[in-house]
Amino acid sequence: MAETKTAPAAEDGSRKKTVVLVAVDDSDHSYRALEWAVRHAATAGVAAELVVVHAKPPASSVVTFGSPAAAGDVVRVVDADLRKRAEDVVDRARRLCVANSVHGLIEVMEGEARYVLCDAVDKHHADLLVVGSHGYGAIKRAFLGSVSDYCAHHAHCSVMIVKQPKTKK
Repeated sequence: MAETKTAPAAEDGSRKKTVVLVAVDDSDHSYRALEWAVRHAATAGVAAELVVVHAKPPASSVVTFGSPAAAGDVVRVVDADLRKRAEDVVDRARRLCVANSVHGLIEVMEGEARYVLCDAVDKHHADLLVVGSHGYGAIKRAFLGSVSDYCAHHAHCSVMIVKQPKTKK
């Protein structure tokens, strides 16, 4: 059975808000997780603070070939593309929050998603981290890695992994 974390009392005797951190990228899986968090934060009956985080990979981690001069030009192009993609992700997340009358802090942090999310959990003192699941099998997860699996083992809070509903055949 899942255990829920109770917000500690603030100095004035009131309860602090529950901080729900949601990971988003440009996948439908992450927006399903955001939809879940927005729906549950709005209906949970507790004061919740929503923090939406997008991990933008550094361009240098994407570009690993060519001469230094050519790589510099490629890095600039890739970085511009990654910034544009981050803007699109943030815009889509913001529209989803506004459509559901939920106010959320939206941040873009540079780095590998698994580390960015665990750092964001600590930075915001999150009570819950919500991530989407791509539904990879064990073999694909072994080769590609799993952000949700890493966070489930390393984040200093509870982790909700939101799966896509199975389609009926």
